[in-house]
Amino acid sequence: MNTVNTHSVLNKLIALTNERDTLALEQSLAEALFELMDATDNTKSVVIYHPDDTRKQFVSSVIIGKSAEQCNFSLSFRELLIDCFKLGRYGAYEQVGESLVRLYPVKNAKNYTVAIIAIEAMVCDSQLHDVITLLLKIYQNFTGLISDNERDTLTGLLNRKTFDHKINKLLGKAQEVAKLNNDLADQVHFLAIFDIDHFKRVNDEFGHLIGDEVLLLFSQLMTQAFRSSDLIFRFGGEEFVGVFECSSRDDIPNILDRFREKVGQFNFPQVGKVTVSTGYTEVFAYALPSQLIDRADLALYFAKNNGRNKVCFYEQLIADGALQENKIEGDIEIF
Repeated sequence: MNTVNTHSVLNKLIALTNERDTLALEQSLAEALFELMDATDNTKSVVIYHPDDTRKQFVSSVIIGKSAEQCNFSLSFRELLIDCFKLGRYGAYEQVGESLVRLYPVKNAKNYTVAIIAIEAMVCDSQLHDVITLLLKIYQNFTGLISDNERDTLTGLLNRKTFDHKINKLLGKAQEVAKLNNDLADQVHFLAIFDIDHFKRVNDEFGHLIGDEVLLLFSQLMTQAFRSSDLIFRFGGEEFVGVFECSSRDDIPNILDRFREKVGQFNFPQVGKVTVSTGYTEVFAYALPSQLIDRADLALYFAKNNGRNKVCFYEQLIADGALQENKIEGDIEIF
């Protein structure tokens, strides 16, 4: 029987809890499990699967030990993935003439299954199985702590502090692409600021408890309207920020306008109808986060000052002459 090396397990925990970014944390988890299993010289792969937005199929987000092409399993395996995800329970898939694939649910702080980790190995005794289960429980608790630190208490959206980390990471990647002179990059990013119209009136007429309910329902509409990959933040009060990745510049106005219409059609309890104004700008490689916020904010104020319940694009306003661009280097206004 194989024995688990205590020193090795502790090192895996140290590496795991050193991460703060969710994607890096998943990568660290997969690597830790692969090394732990590989100590017995029998591990073939560790793969983390996430459901797509329809919850009807899974995509591999982290792959250790195999190429992506090798992770296309049979229909029965994919059905087992769905069952394990729905039930939140361990499962095992027997491949004909191959090693066993063990499926472990990865859960968040609320005990909801968010992913499935698949470990393909020749041998996994009860002791190793228990260690894997305990590591996943520690991972669950640790991600809960990260989530509490990253998210707004009222709405559950990402908070203002988290924005700085996320946007700087995005800009860093954009700069890497720019250095490679990759003009064929097929994705563009946009930053949008959303502001609930006449929200002060809601607080004044109905009280802050009802105002908080409007904020909570508004954030839920955002979660429903936008993709799980979109970054949505509450900046404070009635102001929200979104960062969106699009395959075409033509997509973003439709995405934002659909949300504007969705909010306008929603009946908020006691308050009734509420509208939202939005300003957005394109994210460019060598921007400062403050520049992007300022540009989207100027577009938002234009929407507010021109009837509200509008979506305004900063670059289009500049091109139309509706706004005048200020050239800024760092925090110094040149003219």
